[in-house]
Amino acid sequence: MLELPHEFLHRMEEMLSSEYKNFLKEYEKPVQRAIRINRLKTTPERIAGYLPYPLQKTHFCEDAYLVPEKVQGLGRHPFHHAGAYYVQEPSAASAVTILAPQPGDKVLDLCAAPGGKSTQIASALQGKGLIWSNEIVRNRARVLLSNMERMGVRNGVVSSCHPDRLCTALAGFFDKVLVDAPCSGEGMFRKDAKAVEEWSLAHTQACAQRQLSILLSAAQAVREGGILVYSTCTFAPEENEGVVAKFLQQQPGFVLEDTGVTFGRPADPRYGEGREELRKARRIYPMDGGEGHFVAKLRRWEANPAYPSLFEESKIKRDSQLLELWDSVCSGKPYGIPMRLQDIAVLLPYGLPDFSGLGVLRAGVQLGEIKKSRIEPAHALFLAAHPEGLKQVHHFSLEDPLIEAFLRGEEISVEESFSGYTGVAVEGLTVGFGKCSGGRLKNRYPKGLRNL
Repeated sequence: MLELPHEFLHRMEEMLSSEYKNFLKEYEKPVQRAIRINRLKTTPERIAGYLPYPLQKTHFCEDAYLVPEKVQGLGRHPFHHAGAYYVQEPSAASAVTILAPQPGDKVLDLCAAPGGKSTQIASALQGKGLIWSNEIVRNRARVLLSNMERMGVRNGVVSSCHPDRLCTALAGFFDKVLVDAPCSGEGMFRKDAKAVEEWSLAHTQACAQRQLSILLSAAQAVREGGILVYSTCTFAPEENEGVVAKFLQQQPGFVLEDTGVTFGRPADPRYGEGREELRKARRIYPMDGGEGHFVAKLRRWEANPAYPSLFEESKIKRDSQLLELWDSVCSGKPYGIPMRLQDIAVLLPYGLPDFSGLGVLRAGVQLGEIKKSRIEPAHALFLAAHPEGLKQVHHFSLEDPLIEAFLRGEEISVEESFSGYTGVAVEGLTVGFGKCSGGRLKNRYPKGLRNL
């Protein structure tokens, strides 16, 4: 059995009382895994027959399914490369379920890396509205960006900015804000030995102070009537009920609302200055089917007169070279605003706020890479496209060994009728592209993403 810190166990025994023994028994079991189907690319019904295991729904998300322990290689599967699913601990999907984003919402995920919750939000938005995903640590923000691209998100912004700076600049802009706060990670103990090593009571106290600061910053970004969801993956009361109680004390313009879900159990007012409304928040223990989460739903009832200036779309001049690139690869009209940003070309989402000075790594979808007088199409452009939206596509079945060769970065043979930039799809899901000539496809799958 995993060796857990004595002080942690003592606290959990006090918190759980008669359930403590059941709590300990959970640590003798294997970690549960789930895949969350990405509805920007596919549906559970469409891919169920291709997966070598049955899809068994979790309690925490309509599109999340448990994966049997024996199943390996989820991250190497062609469907993973195509962005058909995201591998996630089951209860990690609970916060977005409670946030309940709807098509057309403007949503901020303030502490977003590695991207599980942001891509879940994007799937719910169905390309309508905006998902702004922020991660203060730049290296982690790059991982976030990679996952957003893999999942084919068109209406997203990825930034690496201090939460207070970002929320001050975008005050009053968002309908819904998620703060999945950095925490002591007690809900990660079963799958991450490093989380156990780094744990201490002092660390939980430091986390609680940082979490309150982030949550207070996030409050600025919420419009009147908007929703702010706070979540952690820890059991520590000072990081959960304690933070929410202090937030409500300092922000009387917010009220705690019922989450509207039945999974998990009510939070405990004892750990939040005795505030009875804290029962509206939810705790998830391993006995409840997840590794461990806390989620609280807050609504802003007071006015928020602040609002950022909007990005001036009318000032973007028509760029014939970018439109020619689009027309050479894709069918129909561009779904965003073609624009050059330094050495790349992008398709900006509509309705953006002014994003200058906010550490934006990417707004919208990368259309191409600018190289002197020419522009080459980007991997992200193909990942954001369905095969029917591309001019040329080479289709593979899962059983075809050439799809594995493609994902290793190898040059592959194709019909001689293919010429120029060509999408590659597996069972109707775009997975990348290459450039065809003389019956060969020169592979353009990014080196850092290839199966080794």
